[in-house]
Amino acid sequence: MKLAIRPLTPDLWPALEDLFGKSGASNGCWCMYWRIGSLYRQRPREENKRALRQIVKRGPPPGLLAFEGETAVGWCQLTSRDDLPWLDRGRILAKVDEMPVWAISCFYIRRGHRRRGVTGLLIAAAVKAAKLAGAPAVEAYPVDAEQSPSASFTGFASTFTRLGFQEVARRKPARPIMRYDFGGAR
Repeated sequence: MKLAIRPLTPDLWPALEDLFGKSGASNGCWCMYWRIGSLYRQRPREENKRALRQIVKRGPPPGLLAFEGETAVGWCQLTSRDDLPWLDRGRILAKVDEMPVWAISCFYIRRGHRRRGVTGLLIAAAVKAAKLAGAPAVEAYPVDAEQSPSASFTGFASTFTRLGFQEVARRKPARPIMRYDFGGAR
């Protein structure tokens, strides 16, 4: 599959709106869960949408969009882990060390394009983008499908492994913390 991967800038906001649809991707989350936790469920979807739009306007881009032609078919949130404080709310995904990593925290793939390699292409592009931004490493928090076959908006561990990520912690059987290290000190 040939896709163009682009950072989400304000001019591409309409493409993200089209991709996420009226429901806002995952039940109105608008990719706010790792930023504000379950509060995203307690407030109107439009408020989550406005919050993400403000993040996009303020910059830097909070993630990447995959395009097939002019249509956005996939999304990957990519940002400094420090922008996602909810990761540290529990022991399972808490920081492994003090390295200022970037995080690939969630995906949304358009129906009809799932299971076609979009996630893998977004991960590869995210690794390149994080490296260009000067990140010492990029982390992900996928589900291990061998431990839990449920669907995942965070991706699957096998995909990250195939793309060169290594497990750096596992505090719950189905939820590894995986990292692509650019050679920085731990």
